[in-house]
Amino acid sequence: MDALTIISAVAPIVTIVAVVAIGGWVFTTWLRIKNGYPLDGAWGQAIYPKTSDEAMERVKLISQENAQLRAELGSVKDRLAVVERIVTDESHRVASEIEALRRPAN
Repeated sequence: MDALTIISAVAPIVTIVAVVAIGGWVFTTWLRIKNGYPLDGAWGQAIYPKTSDEAMERVKLISQENAQLRAELGSVKDRLAVVERIVTDESHRVASEIEALRRPAN
């Protein structure tokens, strides 16, 4: 085989690999920018976003939302435990507890 046929056979594969690699790099960079992650320079230093008051405020708001969601998750877990107890308990016990709640407290 001569060199021209080898090159013509390998060139499309090399081109496809290069385009996919560059496309992947562009896509991951876009995702990082969109979600606020810092971009890395050639030597690993963060280029964007710089630490600023806006970024710190954003972290503070996200932390507050995280705490709120954790509290909500805790209440959902408690409610689920009650539902599981009702479903798995014997029916006469649940009925007696409901009747005890219906009776007026003296």
